Amino acid sequence: MGAAGPPYQVDSEGVLLAVRLTPRAGRSGVDGVTVEPDGRAVLRLRIAAAPVEGAANEALIRWLSDQLRMRKSDVRLIAGDKARLKRLRLLGDGAEIAERIDTLIVS
Repeated sequence: MGAAGPPYQVDSEGVLLAVRLTPRAGRSGVDGVTVEPDGRAVLRLRIAAAPVEGAANEALIRWLSDQLRMRKSDVRLIAGDKARLKRLRLLGDGAEIAERIDTLIVS
């Protein structure tokens, strides 16, 4: 993980996850964790979908929910709808979700 720590925060509702998304990738997947210029750690993800009419955001939610074994309704985009930097709310047991994210990062 980056020097700034993990790209997520566990709280009473679950996890807040910071993502830097690259749309129109050859395939969807994880590119690791990097630290933004402001010192914040973000999970770098790539998604095959184009950023047209919300398709990349929908693909991100679908892919992330599949990878983390969560319901799509428990993965919510809360900031960055039209930006590469996004914040997602992952609802559920925060410690369990954090463990799944850590596993996703190293796999």
